[in-house]
Amino acid sequence: MSGRKPIVTIDGPSGGGKSTVSRLLAAKLQFTYLDTGAMYRAVAYQCREQGIDPDDNARVTNLLSMLRITLLPPDPGEDDVRVLINDREVGTSLRTPEMGMLASRVSAMPLVRASLTGMQQEMGAAGYIVAEGRDTGTVVFPQAAWKFFLDASPEVRAHRRAAQLRSKGMEVDEQALLQQIVQRDKEDSERSIAPLMAAADAHIIDSTGLDVAEVVNLMLRIIQENPCSTH
Repeated sequence: MSGRKPIVTIDGPSGGGKSTVSRLLAAKLQFTYLDTGAMYRAVAYQCREQGIDPDDNARVTNLLSMLRITLLPPDPGEDDVRVLINDREVGTSLRTPEMGMLASRVSAMPLVRASLTGMQQEMGAAGYIVAEGRDTGTVVFPQAAWKFFLDASPEVRAHRRAAQLRSKGMEVDEQALLQQIVQRDKEDSERSIAPLMAAADAHIIDSTGLDVAEVVNLMLRIIQENPCSTH
């Protein structure tokens, strides 16, 4: 694996369990966990807060020039990283299905993509990270030593996401959530820039019939069987 960096990438569609798996895997490897999706949600959140149409390039450019995103470890018992936007923690409002849809729209914009990809590459420059998102193995860290694409059926993903949101006290229409997941899959896969897709050298894992521990252990075994020359 010459020329590879000690980086794990975990890509896949919404609701596939990437966050939980990535956080646990990072802890076992003693790597830093990088949630790239949270960064796109942060941009979407700021657009909504400031009443900015994501298609307004001038206003979005200005927003990005003043945007500082800080990712902190999850609170005890939580899966999601804590997100600070310009030093202000935004909490669970970042994790709603509606914000996910807006993040998908924002992430299709070349200027947003370029800005956040640059931030992510800077965060991962030293390696020893587990990065999860939609394009971490294809665009952000193509030199990663270990790449995974985590998938599951839309119905299973909707059920898992609904359970996660309900555990946070949110009311969820699971059928509506399923429709949003299917729509987001379509938008993420069909966008012209950095579409959702498995890297050619990624290990594809279908988690439909697997629990979190089984997925993490499978990834650990693959990593151990394919050591990185720099690690």
